[in-house]
Amino acid sequence: MTIHSLPARTKTPDRTPAEKPVRRRRGGRRLLRERAGRQHHAGPLAYVLLAVMAVLSIFPLYWTMVAASTDNTRVSQTPPPFLPGPNLFSNLARAWDEAAMGKAMINSLIVAGVIALSTVMFATLAGFAFAKLKFKGRNVLLMLVIGTMLVPPQLGVVPLFMMMSELGWSQQLPAVIFPTLVSAVGVFFMRQYLSEALPDELVEAGRVDGAHSLRIFWSIVLPVARPAMAVLFMITFVHAWNDFFWPFVVLDMTNPTVPVALTQLSAGYVRDQSLIMAGALLGTLPLLAMFIVFGRQIVSGIMAGAVKG
Repeated sequence: MTIHSLPARTKTPDRTPAEKPVRRRRGGRRLLRERAGRQHHAGPLAYVLLAVMAVLSIFPLYWTMVAASTDNTRVSQTPPPFLPGPNLFSNLARAWDEAAMGKAMINSLIVAGVIALSTVMFATLAGFAFAKLKFKGRNVLLMLVIGTMLVPPQLGVVPLFMMMSELGWSQQLPAVIFPTLVSAVGVFFMRQYLSEALPDELVEAGRVDGAHSLRIFWSIVLPVARPAMAVLFMITFVHAWNDFFWPFVVLDMTNPTVPVALTQLSAGYVRDQSLIMAGALLGTLPLLAMFIVFGRQIVSGIMAGAVKG
């Protein structure tokens, strides 16, 4: 057999250097996912602690329902009842009629909704200006805004009440809405969020494209700030709904909010605790309904903002 009859040995082509890192990269990503899954797996102790915290958080609402479903004599006994009674709906109906809860809830919905929307919009505008716009006196103005948080709101009650009387808004809802259209806490919260979540390159790119500040705010800032705006709206709405001091000063019982209307249930020498708890339960139900409806969107927005950061 001659040399030429021997079969030619085919040499397998070497893998290019670009192919080897790809496989290593894919394997590395898979390994990282497996490690991340192992690290974030919750153990039995975590579930026990979460269950305890959930019970402690729900117990005040459960006790309110139990107290609202019994009579005043049973609530005052020792030990108190821990199971619901048969008078829940009758006590709710009494509290609804005696406190005029229908009108109070409409007033609270208007007040809390307007205050929450205005606070979110104005705080986002101011937070964007303090975080990304450069102008003279920015730091001084920011310190003044933060400084207003140190002043107790009770110090301004008398001049604020005189101002509302001069405007003819005494005993009316605008007297509750306009003094709280924006808050220093909301401005500082949005400023801190936008400082971290909004890259300077996005703002500069908008400038290069010829967009003015309002256009940048509408097209760039609002999509980035949406998770923080949802959180701020929820916090502001709950705070405005539960606010008692200023509405009690400037409103009367003919045009109350929910906290002011609940004071009618505690009038008299003998207080019906079950009736008061029934009114408190009625005032809490709208907040629970709002969180049930929008809670998932708010939480998903927070998680989306955290992943982007």
